[in-house]
Amino acid sequence: MTDLELGRASNRKPPFKYSSLTRVGFSDTDAQGIVYYGRYLPYFDTARVEYHRHLGMLETRPREREFVMRANTIEYLAPASFDDLIEVFIRVSRIGRSSITYECAAYREDDVLMVTAQQTLVLVDLDERKACPIPDWYREKIGAFEGEDLES
Repeated sequence: MTDLELGRASNRKPPFKYSSLTRVGFSDTDAQGIVYYGRYLPYFDTARVEYHRHLGMLETRPREREFVMRANTIEYLAPASFDDLIEVFIRVSRIGRSSITYECAAYREDDVLMVTAQQTLVLVDLDERKACPIPDWYREKIGAFEGEDLES
């Protein structure tokens, strides 16, 4: 595992405390030359991975429990085009018994808000295919970073 991050701690857009950078590739665009709406999901995934890398919580080997996507709500506000620099802000807004909710906001380099998302993931026991409780150490680590902005 490498220490090099594609993101950084940031206080530019409270309550977000972390952001990840990406650049729009040609293959991310549609026939109109703007980012295809489905390409924002990988941008958000990358930001979520980098957020966990930053907190020292990125696990890359197979585990008995994994977080799986339960719900994903996206709102599109403005377009991005080929070669635009995009800053994706991400935070954990809530940790429930077995679920965790992330909020994302993607800004173009001219500081225009393009897309927002709320994603809920559930911790699942892979053998049983059932939701299981999020461990206390996990809550504490994220709580220490998010502070009072985290809802439990």
